[in-house]
Amino acid sequence: MAKKKKKNKKDPKDQKTFFVFDSSRKKKKKKGTPTNWMTVLKILLVVCIFAGTAVGLVFLDRYVKKVEPASERPAILKLTGVPQWVNEGLKDRIYAAASGFGQQSLTLSEDAAMNVQRNIAEHVPWLSEVSVRTTSDRLLIDAQWRKPVALIEEGKNKFYVDENLVMLDYVEVTSLPIVKVTGLSDANKKPVYGQEWMKEDLQAAVAVLTMFDMMDARVAKENPLLFEIGRIDMSNFNGRKKKQAAHIVLYATDGTEIIWGAEIGTWQRYMESPDEEKLAKLYGYYKEYGTLLRGVKFINLREPTDKISKPIDKYNP
Repeated sequence: MAKKKKKNKKDPKDQKTFFVFDSSRKKKKKKGTPTNWMTVLKILLVVCIFAGTAVGLVFLDRYVKKVEPASERPAILKLTGVPQWVNEGLKDRIYAAASGFGQQSLTLSEDAAMNVQRNIAEHVPWLSEVSVRTTSDRLLIDAQWRKPVALIEEGKNKFYVDENLVMLDYVEVTSLPIVKVTGLSDANKKPVYGQEWMKEDLQAAVAVLTMFDMMDARVAKENPLLFEIGRIDMSNFNGRKKKQAAHIVLYATDGTEIIWGAEIGTWQRYMESPDEEKLAKLYGYYKEYGTLLRGVKFINLREPTDKISKPIDKYNP
């Protein structure tokens, strides 16, 4: 019996060894699992980075080939600070001259900007102090505008002058009261456009028109008196035809005579009304009746004691 018991009983030592071996295998499996996943993730990440870099380089290469350098891209011309009186016809003429009349390419480059500036200086008297700058998509033209105040006709030729007597080529401008000057002398040779025409009688005419323009801005901005002036006659300037007659005479668009008299600043020499008084008479009449037209035979501003005719006077003998 004692022998049988000994045979069936398991050796504790063997049992202990079995469990130690088994547990060590499980521990190795638990440690090994995270390490393998981390390795796989790192490999995938590296692959993705390389793949993304390769795709990015392909797109970058296509982009670089497709986009032109700024200096080769076409540019748009744009005038800045354009006054309201400037019409599309005048702007088109300026753009045509600025681009070399279609002979030069416009690109976003400093060379193109310099060419535009040079072209305007040579062919566009309407602008002064010109500078051209580049932006992301256009060439901007900054300049001062010359506003015409007087129109001169020589046969079939027409041209303007501004308040500084700078000659401007003719473009029809309907939004400004530009007065025709007649009776000018032939003493001075006409300069080229963009230069001053220093004629004494022309300067005297422009001085009168500039004074009217200033008065319009002050007291008749909504309905400028200058729009009713058709021309200013300088044929007797300084009494070169008849000493005792008025040196400067204006005519309304309906032919009404407006007798100004001597050149501005010389009224005392000829014992006439002061220039300020002449202006006050004319604009007082204009304000009272609302127009210079169809009212009187003439408006005499010259005589100090002169009483301006009223509209009823045109019916009197």
